[in-house]
Amino acid sequence: MAETTIQQRPLTGWDKPELDLTNAQWQSSSRGRGDVQIAFVEGFIAMRNSARPESPSLIFTPAEWGAFVSGAREGEFDLT
Repeated sequence: MAETTIQQRPLTGWDKPELDLTNAQWQSSSRGRGDVQIAFVEGFIAMRNSARPESPSLIFTPAEWGAFVSGAREGEFDLT
């Protein structure tokens, strides 16, 4: 089996910084019952899987977060 290396490059138009989430104060998204945690860091919103906190986090701008939450409330996203 040959080993391969994949270099990840930032997406075109990606204007979000690499945030240090080491000391982020994570909060459960649904009063402790959900699988998602969020943290507010340097003006951005980070979201992670609480069952796998070592997994990469999604980073949202405030406008993106608002659109995500609005879509979720309208049933556009299944958060279960």
